[in-house]
Amino acid sequence: MRILLTGSNGFLGQKFCEKLSEYPKINAVLGISKSENRNPYLHENTFQQLDLMNFEALETVISNFQPTHILHTAAITAVETCEEKPDLAQKINVDLSVHIAKIAQQKNIHYTFLSTDFVFDGLHGPYQETDEVNATNNYGRTKIDAEKLISASNPESAILRTILVYGAIPDKNRSNLALWAKKQLENGAAIKVVSDQWRMPTWVDDLADACYSAMQKQASGIFHISGNEMMSILEAVEVIADTWKLDKSLINPISAGEIGQATNRPLKTGFILDKAEQTLNYKPTPFIVSLQKIEEQLKKYNS
Repeated sequence: MRILLTGSNGFLGQKFCEKLSEYPKINAVLGISKSENRNPYLHENTFQQLDLMNFEALETVISNFQPTHILHTAAITAVETCEEKPDLAQKINVDLSVHIAKIAQQKNIHYTFLSTDFVFDGLHGPYQETDEVNATNNYGRTKIDAEKLISASNPESAILRTILVYGAIPDKNRSNLALWAKKQLENGAAIKVVSDQWRMPTWVDDLADACYSAMQKQASGIFHISGNEMMSILEAVEVIADTWKLDKSLINPISAGEIGQATNRPLKTGFILDKAEQTLNYKPTPFIVSLQKIEEQLKKYNS
């Protein structure tokens, strides 16, 4: 397996490269990102700085590297950015993703694309892959459009939807729910946490494993990848506080409406994981266990 990885500086991109030693069938990886390499697991001969919107340069890189698989993690995932810059969101999340899918189809390269629970409106969660999509924000709409166009132009693609990804990598500039809550509470800072949105948070290590499995098995179609425990974001943060023995009195519940998220975020998502468990041998790590492993990882990164 020769993997071309877009978004190699990103959270999932860095984690995937960190775990390469666990993925025995991969013999080459080339990471590409618009900015300079920040991935500690990639080096001069395994990274190329590239603006993915330069389609001609992208096709040259693909022709030269000759990947067997493309893992496309690059995206604009910030909901507010997608609302404020719809043209950019369209170009990155839809046009680019579909362009790569078409190249992969032409060159017989397996394609894995990352999507989101935000394709759903949150009124009927948890969801299975065949449930009707209906996004409440432009980010979700761009992912719906990309999914449909990718499925049409490259039916052999694997589309992995995921939820509220958290975890640890050496890059301290990349934060997420678990590390943000831990850091704020350790510093004695009061935090406001939404109490009326429900999710099944996804450990980034599990998501990286699912990506490898989808590629290694040449999987096609849509797969739901997340944890298997439904919890409010408030409940998740309380477990995080308990794990690190932090002061829960600093956690202040707040409603989605109070921070302007009543209509532009789904209320309750969550996934039914049967398809991923059966087809990809996906086994989500229990939330508490993942937090304990994150503690071990943070010690290793800081040593």
